Amino acid sequence: MKAGVATEQGLALRDIQQPRPKPNEVLVRVRAASLNRADLITARGLPHGSHAGIGAPVGLEWAGEVVETGAEAKGYSAGDRVMCSGTGGYAEFAVSDFGRVNPMPDGLSFEQAATLPVALITLHNALVTAGRLHAPDSVMIQGASSGVGLMGLQIAKLRGAGLVIGTSTNAERRGRLKEFGADLAIDTNEPGWPEAVLRATGGKGVNLVVDMLSGPVVAQTMKATAVLGRIVNVGRLAGARAEFDFDLHALRRIDYIGVTFRTRTLEEVREINRRMRADLWDAVTAGKLALPIDRRFALDAAVEAQAHMRANRHFGKILLTM
Repeated sequence: MKAGVATEQGLALRDIQQPRPKPNEVLVRVRAASLNRADLITARGLPHGSHAGIGAPVGLEWAGEVVETGAEAKGYSAGDRVMCSGTGGYAEFAVSDFGRVNPMPDGLSFEQAATLPVALITLHNALVTAGRLHAPDSVMIQGASSGVGLMGLQIAKLRGAGLVIGTSTNAERRGRLKEFGADLAIDTNEPGWPEAVLRATGGKGVNLVVDMLSGPVVAQTMKATAVLGRIVNVGRLAGARAEFDFDLHALRRIDYIGVTFRTRTLEEVREINRRMRADLWDAVTAGKLALPIDRRFALDAAVEAQAHMRANRHFGKILLTM
């Protein structure tokens, strides 16, 4: 089968052997796959959790039709339309643990379904489980114009957040954040942006931050966070290292929480997906949680699709179609 794999030069399309499902896995004929920033790392053979190495298949999420199931993979049958997270989605066929497979709601296209798995589990876990979101907490999503960021805005509103703030340094993208639930859009390139957050929250700061930026923005983010607030560190788009103001952290009494799927066990990921389904599936099936598609590429153009992501000019999700 044709698949995108990691090489020393980056992503390449190769003919490789079609995977066979292990007892706990579901084999899916892929109809659409969605790009994620972690794919840019794995495409160079660099480690992303246990998944790494030259020749490793690339792609964290996809949608398609079940072809075959392992003996332990209950609940799915050949022909079922599903959306999955895992590894190897840039391919004609891919396997996923049954606990990371979700049924596609009626009326949802394969393309729409492929945009959802990673964003749903990542932001539900960050906001609800790690971030302990309770209505009417105020929420700020740092880096809100990404696919997971846009999903975060929507989940925050759905779960009863009061004020929802999204940040983006791009004016055009910032102007669209209100379409996805933001009450206020902030430019973190503006030096005084924490004061704008404080004004919007009556001087208190936000109760919960989902931070996909990190890096040198961290001190300003803490300034914009309320006493006893929570910051959930999901991504590091602005940098993985920075000077940290421990005194400000202590004064605010902030819970600074790091999350990643890279060190989670299979059982933990299954539980994260189960909790997401319990809380959000009615909204997903009703079409209340959705992401915009920025651009579509054929599987043969996967290298070009990654270049488009690397250029950082997209809004929403980039897709591969089969």
